[in-house]
Amino acid sequence: MCGIFGIISKKGASRRDLGTLVYHSQQRGRDSSGLIYHQEDTYRVRRADHNIEKLLREVHFSNPPVIMGHSRLITNGLSDNQPVVRDGVIVLHNGIIVNHEEVWPQLSVERNLQIDTEVIAAIAEEHLREGHGLDSLADRVLDLCKGVVACAIALPERGKLLLFSNNGSLYKGKKEDETCFASESFPLDQVGCVDIEQVRECVIIDLPRSENPVDLEDHISRKENLIPVLQFSKSEERLLQYPRPNLRRCSRCILPETMPYIKFDEEGVCNYCRNYKLRNKPRPKEELFDLVESYRRQGQTDCIVPFSGGRDSCYALHLIVNELKMNPVTYTYDWGMVTDLGRRNISRMCSALGVENIIIADDISQKRRNIRMNLEAWLRSPHLGMLSILTAGDKHFFRHVETVKEQTGVSLNLWGVNPLEVTHFKAGFLGIEPDFESKWVYTHGVYQQLRYQFHRFSAMLESPGYFNTSLWDTLSGEYYRSFTEKKDYFHIFDYWRWDEKLIEDTLEEYDWERAPDTKTTWRIGDGTAAFYNYAYYTVAGFTEHDTFRSNQIREGEISREKALELADEENQPRYPNIRWYLDAVGVDFEYAIKVINAIPKLYNWEEAATKPAMSIDNSK
Repeated sequence: MCGIFGIISKKGASRRDLGTLVYHSQQRGRDSSGLIYHQEDTYRVRRADHNIEKLLREVHFSNPPVIMGHSRLITNGLSDNQPVVRDGVIVLHNGIIVNHEEVWPQLSVERNLQIDTEVIAAIAEEHLREGHGLDSLADRVLDLCKGVVACAIALPERGKLLLFSNNGSLYKGKKEDETCFASESFPLDQVGCVDIEQVRECVIIDLPRSENPVDLEDHISRKENLIPVLQFSKSEERLLQYPRPNLRRCSRCILPETMPYIKFDEEGVCNYCRNYKLRNKPRPKEELFDLVESYRRQGQTDCIVPFSGGRDSCYALHLIVNELKMNPVTYTYDWGMVTDLGRRNISRMCSALGVENIIIADDISQKRRNIRMNLEAWLRSPHLGMLSILTAGDKHFFRHVETVKEQTGVSLNLWGVNPLEVTHFKAGFLGIEPDFESKWVYTHGVYQQLRYQFHRFSAMLESPGYFNTSLWDTLSGEYYRSFTEKKDYFHIFDYWRWDEKLIEDTLEEYDWERAPDTKTTWRIGDGTAAFYNYAYYTVAGFTEHDTFRSNQIREGEISREKALELADEENQPRYPNIRWYLDAVGVDFEYAIKVINAIPKLYNWEEAATKPAMSIDNSK
């Protein structure tokens, strides 16, 4: 995933326009970068493992008639940067090809790189070598490749540039003698382009011809690994514990006695059940149809869908396109903990539905450093109420909805938040009693936030390491989530009933990818969930899966017996995901797990540890 851009001009590309396109391309990713430019009858490609503004300072050129580039959010092939060059074919690609491993055996050319984009260049190389025309090249690429393909293919020997996409994440415009293109329309508008149009069908543009070999140069300096390799160690995996504590549980739901502020009445029913108000009770769909009617723009983007690639946002997108019949643009905020699985599902859904995806990628390295500082502070003084600080960095998701609204001119945003994802215990472990009257999934409102921040500040004093350079990022993100006014903002599941089986069956139609290390489909695209759930379970004997399944029981969607069975499966430690998370933030696996394992338990450890591996006693 990345931002691609280009300027083709007989007079030479404007430095000012180039600077604008470069600046906005970094919004989509800044992990690595690349440039193509025409100078002295030669196409020169410069690639770097740092941001494109730094690369521009390193590269010297003078008014080239062609300059194109990308700013990359790395998803695979850490050392293989774009543009990809093969046999006179140069490719810039935004998206993820989810089936590139299956495409290679269908080609007669050999693979040289790990990056998925290389398969596009290989298809073009083979297609042209076999004597096929340029007019059919884009169709050939899109026939073979699944996932988002928004790309520019430069063919210097033929003097041609091909632009095409299968989801609309590519635009072109005109400015005097310049033809410009970019992954989004906003930067083209900023440079003063007119006749801006979304590129879906292939567009062929003339370039200066050159028979000289492409001049390729790489600028390598990065030492950190932004793509942790999934490693497996039996000795490490054995460190992970999964006791079955003999906890008293509610006779109606499955919440245990270790749940903060839980009380059982004479019938063994907990106060969470007694105070529960049905949440999965949608209003008539017709109300939403009426609400969105004034926002519709025939043939144009008319709504923004915040999009994580998780099951709920994916199903919401399916409903918005197929039921509401709207023309959405999806928006993804990548803060360094969106897993490759989540990104691949974003690519699958957006390509299948033909929906543009706007990415706002933060500084991944900095965000992960922030997590590491807070995790190290937590490990020095473990406190279940402070685990939520590890996910504080993702709250800028809410801030950048406003950025996307401003850049697209679209105000309506439709969210796919699961109404059953209420987890009172996360604040409960900080000493905050549950607010049974709240209608929100997230803590909302001035008083509630001030109370939450006061309790958290008190807990932070136990480990001064929390007072680090990430603090402003944490507080500002939570401000945008909880304090700023939400306008033109509706929830799909206020009008469609959330039905887990229907959702999972529907996503199967899109080849939606599941995680290999768990049976649940919830939070599998979130790199943090496996780690914090391991901590909750090890210390308290339950996780957010128990609260979620309990809500389903209260809604009458599953039986208590089924909930116990599912929670027992879903609470099992996810070693590959936990290892990925700790590698990504740079914390030693053995050290972190041993700290968690040593935390005093909220239940009888000796009794739990001696229970059979697959048994659970809920008779108390």
